[in-house]
Amino acid sequence: MRTETITPPEPHVTAKEFQRQPGRYQRLAQAQPVTITAHGEPSLVMMSVQEYQRLKRRDRQVLAIDHLTSEQADELLAALRDSRPSAGAAAFDSELDGWKP
Repeated sequence: MRTETITPPEPHVTAKEFQRQPGRYQRLAQAQPVTITAHGEPSLVMMSVQEYQRLKRRDRQVLAIDHLTSEQADELLAALRDSRPSAGAAAFDSELDGWKP
């Protein structure tokens, strides 16, 4: 099974360094997310409460197609038209065998 390596956003800091200077990284996280790594791999992301709340609001945001402006609908359709499936997506093509709308 292949695992994908996640590239941490900048800035990132080791867990050991974070333990030495937690206040420094807490202040930095007020301005931008800080990734904390453990054993060379991303482990945690620290961010401001405002950024967290913004992401949570967006997570719950549901848009019905009939609530979009024509400009938003055009943008969405263009993005869908221009999008390409990942290389691994072909593994699921067989799930559509025999499917009819």
